[in-house]
Amino acid sequence: MPEITSPPPAEGWWHPAPGLTWQWDLSDGEIDTSIEAEVYDLDLYVDQAVIDELHARGARVICYISVGSWEDWRPDADRFSEQLLGNDYQGWPGERWLDIRRLDLLAPIMRARLDLCAAKGFDGVEPDNIEIYTNDTGFPLPYEAQLAYARWLADEAHARGLAIGIKNAPGMVADSLAFFDFAITEDAYYYEWAEEMLPFIDSHKPVFAAEYTDMDVDFEAACAWGREHAFSFILKNRDLDAWLEPCP
Repeated sequence: MPEITSPPPAEGWWHPAPGLTWQWDLSDGEIDTSIEAEVYDLDLYVDQAVIDELHARGARVICYISVGSWEDWRPDADRFSEQLLGNDYQGWPGERWLDIRRLDLLAPIMRARLDLCAAKGFDGVEPDNIEIYTNDTGFPLPYEAQLAYARWLADEAHARGLAIGIKNAPGMVADSLAFFDFAITEDAYYYEWAEEMLPFIDSHKPVFAAEYTDMDVDFEAACAWGREHAFSFILKNRDLDAWLEPCP
């Protein structure tokens, strides 16, 4: 990966603590802001009024961006060179994997997205599809490339005063704990790897954990385990609409 330096970190950014309640809503339409949650995770392109409303009542807002895949419906889709685009992302029409080694081509695009996150007042960043090297991307991506990209993204987020979290990627926890501020997981309890995220809790960093309705998960048991280990579990539909079931 070409050497691309990042600016120094900002003076401070949000450092969330374990146990926060959260909502994850990537709806295309109107966001339901009536959900009682201390943290909302929303798409980068959500209306500014939604962010402002949530901030006015004291909630924090995380900015969702995909850092490992190209999405053909995004307004900046034409900025991605064909050299960056790999195999189709199976199960997600309109998405293709990215060559994350080509930071010389990716950096301007991702920096622009992070700039927009900061300009809109988001508190943190969810870098989706950061767990990439084990997928059939069409590129020979080693683990070292994934880790270097993750570290670069964290530096860029922090330079803008944004917190940033690891997304899944339990195998990268030990190497990235120092520079990620929280974790977001999917199906971690169902697939029995939630314990691998405990170093975040031990470092006083939250784990925002989602289980899905299309899996035969024992959500009551997940909640019990979550209460014991300070995980923030919610049950969501796979398309991440407004519906959720929080733990009792």
